[in-house]
Amino acid sequence: MFKELGQIASLMRQAPKIKEEMEKLQQRLGSLTVDGDSGAGMVKVRVNGRSEVLSVTLNEDAVQGGDRELLEDLIRAATNQALDKARRLVAEETGKVTAGFGLPNLEELSGLMGK
Repeated sequence: MFKELGQIASLMRQAPKIKEEMEKLQQRLGSLTVDGDSGAGMVKVRVNGRSEVLSVTLNEDAVQGGDRELLEDLIRAATNQALDKARRLVAEETGKVTAGFGLPNLEELSGLMGK
């Protein structure tokens, strides 16, 4: 019991530094980008670490194909791929910050919350 109290007290003392590091992380996430693609590169989507879509690029074959439903599916697939990569990148970057404070990473927290 005393061990847990000591850990809580330590976290409370570190709270201002943790807040500062998390704010820096949020700024950094805006500048990190990942790409997703589908249809053998017919559609490319770029997102940042804040899950904001930065660009969508369609090559000529995708546009001239005339199959609207296929194009929509390719855009959706490329976007989902890019967002999945972004989530993994955010978890990795967050883990680096939280490890420095002895805090669990996002994967550990979601595992604890699921129990």
